Parts: sequence; structure tokens; C-alpha cells
Amino acid sequence: MIYTGIGVALTAATLAINRKLYRHGGVSALEGFYYVLAVAGLGIGWYFNLQYMAEYGAQAGWAHWTGLLFVNPASASGGQDLIIANAFIFPVWSIIEARRAKMPAGWIYFPMSLLTSYAFALALFLAIRERQLRVRQ
Repeated sequence: MIYTGIGVALTAATLAINRKLYRHGGVSALEGFYYVLAVAGLGIGWYFNLQYMAEYGAQAGWAHWTGLLFVNPASASGGQDLIIANAFIFPVWSIIEARRAKMPAGWIYFPMSLLTSYAFALALFLAIRERQLRVRQ
């Protein structure tokens, strides 16, 4: 529950930091698409995370969860993809791209991705980036 609370706080902080963007017009089709994917990524991810916590109880944790990514070659392929993309590519790319798009707090999406869902944080970043670019035009 602590991780969930921190994830919610980071999401709320992200939306608060970008609140001025939401004074400008409606949601574009692309931005809406990203929001739908963000909600889907969060909901589906947490559905399975809750199942994981119920099944493994006291064993549940980052190290255990990560270890389960490598129980067979198929899951290891997906696991290494997730780890490389989320832990290495996403933070560098989101910080650099946020600077280019003049988005505040580009760093916040990485810790958010660890505490909510990679798909959620990535889609939210893309939605806010889309709005930022549209507002700047």
C-alpha cells in the first residue's frame, strides 16, 4: 500500500505540475489514445500485481517479482525487455525529450513507472508531451 500511495502522489504531482496545460482546449485524438492506454496499463498491471501479492504474501517484493520474470526463456525475454526499456532507456529518453518539449519535471515519470506501471507512466508522458506540443503551437 505504501508503493501505491507514493505512485498516486507522483501521478497527482505530475498532473499538478502540468495543470496550466489543461486550461487550453479539449483532448486531441492522439492524446486521448494515450490516456486510454495509460488507464489500461495501470488497471491490467495492478490486477496482476494484486494477484501476485495475494499468491505470494510475505515473499512478495521487488527482488522476488523480478526473479519471477526469469523462470523460463519466454518470460526472461519479456523480462529483460521490460528491465532495459524501463530502467535504462525510459529515464534517459523521458528527461531529454521533456527538456526538448519544455516540459517541467521530466524526471518524475521514471519513479512513477516503478511505482505504478511502465505502460501507465510512458503513456501519461506521451499524453502530456502531446498536449505540451499542441499548446506551444
